[in-house]
Amino acid sequence: MIDAVWLPVAALAGVAFTLLAQWVWRMARGARDLGSDAERAAFRTLSLASRAAVHLRGGLGAGDVPRAARTLRALLGSEAIAISDREGIVSIDGRLDLGPAAWQVAESVLQTGQRQLLRGSPDAVGAPIVADGRTVGVIVAFAAKVRAPLVRATTEVATWCGAQIELGGLEASRTALAEAELRALRAQISPHFVYNALSVIASYISTDPERARDLLLDFADFIRYSFRRQGEFTTLADELQSVHSYVELERARFEDRLSVTLRIEPETLATVIPFLSLQPLVENAIRHGLEPRERGGTVVISSHDDGTHTEITVDDDGVGMDPAALRELFAERSPADRVAHIGLRNVDSRVRGIYGDDHALVVETNPGAGTMVRMRIPKSQPFHETERAVSG
Repeated sequence: MIDAVWLPVAALAGVAFTLLAQWVWRMARGARDLGSDAERAAFRTLSLASRAAVHLRGGLGAGDVPRAARTLRALLGSEAIAISDREGIVSIDGRLDLGPAAWQVAESVLQTGQRQLLRGSPDAVGAPIVADGRTVGVIVAFAAKVRAPLVRATTEVATWCGAQIELGGLEASRTALAEAELRALRAQISPHFVYNALSVIASYISTDPERARDLLLDFADFIRYSFRRQGEFTTLADELQSVHSYVELERARFEDRLSVTLRIEPETLATVIPFLSLQPLVENAIRHGLEPRERGGTVVISSHDDGTHTEITVDDDGVGMDPAALRELFAERSPADRVAHIGLRNVDSRVRGIYGDDHALVVETNPGAGTMVRMRIPKSQPFHETERAVSG
C-alpha cells in the first residue's frame, strides 16, 4: 500500500522538479539574452533618445515638445525637467510649480550662453540648446541635489537636442527644395506647349469631334496629374499613365512623324519613383531629339528589373547631341542649353539628391546618333512606402 502511494508521488515530484529546472534555465537564458546591466541601460537610453528625437524634429515651437520633455525626464532621471525657447518656458514635466525657477535659470543661460546652476529646493541645472550656431533654447533639470553626473548628462542631452532640431531643419529644407524643383518642372509646362495642344484639339473639332474629345481628356488628365498635391513620389505605373496622355497630344501634332514604343517589364510597374521624373525625359527626347528632324522618329521607353534596381531608359533616334556640350550642360556652364534642357537637368538633380550621386542619370549621345537616358531607381525604399500608398 505504501509503495502504491509512493510511486505516483515520486513521479509527480519528478515532473515538478523538471518543470522548475526548465523555468530556471529559461530565466537564466533570458538574462543572458538581455545582456549585462550596462547593456540593458544602454538599450534603454537609446530607446528613450529615439522616442524623444521624433518629437524634437519640428523645433521648439512644435506641439510635440511636451512629449519630448516627458521622455527626456525619464532619460535624465530628474525630479522635473523644463524646456524653453528664447521667449519662455515651452513645456515642463514633473512639478509644474517649478516654472518660475526654470525660467530664472533659462534666462541666465540665454544671456550668457553658458551652463548655469541654481541651488534651492530643489536644485536646478540649465544647459543651452544650440542649433545652427545659435542658442535656440534651454533644458533645465531639477533634482533634490544636483551632482556632477546630472550636470554632465543635462549638457549632453541639450547638445543632442540641438542636433535633432538641426536635422529637422535640414529635413524641412530638403522638402522645400523638392517642392521648388517640382514647381520648376511644372513651370516647364510652357504656354507654348499648352497653345500647341489646344490648337491641335481645336483643329479636330470640325473634322473629327471624337478625336478632339479624346485629346481634350488626355490634356485634362496630363494637367491634373502634373499639378497634383500628393507628395514627391509616385509609381512607375502612374507616371506611365501621364506619359501616355502627353504622348497622345504630341502624336496628334506630329501625326505619323512620331512613334513611341513601350518595353515595360510588368514587375517594375510598382516601383516607387520621384514624381514627374519620367515624363520630362520623354519630353526632352521629343522636343530636342525628334522635333528638329523633318521626318521625326521613334522614342523607346523601357524598364528592366535587375534585382536590386529598376532600370528605366528613354531612347530616341533623333538628332543627338555633342558629348562635350552635354558635359557642359550638366556642369552648369552653358546657360542657353541649361534653359532648353531644364527637365533633363532637374531630374538628374532630384535623383542624385534622393538616392546619391551614384544614381545620376546616364546619358549616351552623339550628333546624328540619337540619345539614350538611363535612370536607375532602388527597389527597396522603406522611407517612401507612405508615398507609394498615397499615389497608388
